[in-house]
Amino acid sequence: MNKAELVEKVAGEVGLTKKDVNNVVDAVTSAITDSLAGGEKVTLVGFGTFQVQKRKARQGVNPQTGQRISIPAKDVPKFKPGRSLREAVE
Repeated sequence: MNKAELVEKVAGEVGLTKKDVNNVVDAVTSAITDSLAGGEKVTLVGFGTFQVQKRKARQGVNPQTGQRISIPAKDVPKFKPGRSLREAVE
């Protein structure tokens, strides 16, 4: 399912226009992105938790040359599904 299909499905379920639902989806994703960028954790009870995790620096290998390279540490987004979501998928 992509964003357009999500907007269409939600619009049909709640009786709002696709434009209104699209604005809500954009606002939710923007709020989650802003919170993660600020180092905050976002928890949607029953659905899951979005958080930022630090990835350590490590050594890698360039597959074309075989030369060892240094990969710097960085922050990456992580999603941990909630119990309700895990149970629904199982």
